[in-house]
Amino acid sequence: MSETELLTGKLLYEFRTITAMVNIYCKAHHPMKPSHGVCEQCREFLNYANTRLDRCPYGQDKPTCNKCPVHCYKPHMKQKAREIMIFAGPRMLLPHPIMAIKHLLAERKPAPGLPPEGASNRHERKRQMS
Repeated sequence: MSETELLTGKLLYEFRTITAMVNIYCKAHHPMKPSHGVCEQCREFLNYANTRLDRCPYGQDKPTCNKCPVHCYKPHMKQKAREIMIFAGPRMLLPHPIMAIKHLLAERKPAPGLPPEGASNRHERKRQMS
């Protein structure tokens, strides 16, 4: 199953946003990457981010990660995400202006309370299968 087949709606849009940021970051920091996308290290990060989005306890009501009270990334991956976003965030405005503005607006929303039980994308898929 393709990684984007797992996600729908807001989660898919968030994955596309992080993918755009990783592409900007990888192009600047890993010049010896393969010609078809990002380097292996960045691909692993995107796979990890995809899994975390799929399992986010908030599901489609997911806040931006820096506003989220539930920190689901491992510490080293959280640091890598922060590094990517700090570098690529300001550089998103020219190649992806709508994505950048939507992400900035989403960050202005207040932090939610505790997530509802079974709201993750993964739980939704399991309910649809049964």
